[in-house]
Amino acid sequence: MDWSLATAWWIAAGVLIAVELATGTFYLLMLALGACAGALAAHAGLGPPGQMLCAALVGGTATFLWHRRRERHHPAPAASNPDVNLDVGQSVHVDAWSADGLTQVQYRGAAWRARYVGNLPAQGGRHVIRAVDGSCLLLDR
Repeated sequence: MDWSLATAWWIAAGVLIAVELATGTFYLLMLALGACAGALAAHAGLGPPGQMLCAALVGGTATFLWHRRRERHHPAPAASNPDVNLDVGQSVHVDAWSADGLTQVQYRGAAWRARYVGNLPAQGGRHVIRAVDGSCLLLDR
């Protein structure tokens, strides 16, 4: 069996994809893109240095761009992320606040401890859950 360099690049891409599926490291998919670029360069007739340059440029650029995207689109912490915690964004009624900014509210059929985290002075009325800290609701107006 005669293996060409293109075959080696395709196998490398397959191995990178398999390892990514096993580990969940999305960066490996970016490197697999680089290996695919190396395989396409081999099919185009470039020599090994050209293949490696194509693989490095495509894989490195894709990894860099993915890293930059992740830095800019960082999700909120789970305690205040409505995609993770369905309580965030729900409203509750507060009768009165204690001097230390704590109260007891009824939410989902149970009594919850709540703490005011807003900028305005704490007053009774409708409040929105901004985060959940253990069994304490963090409320804002």
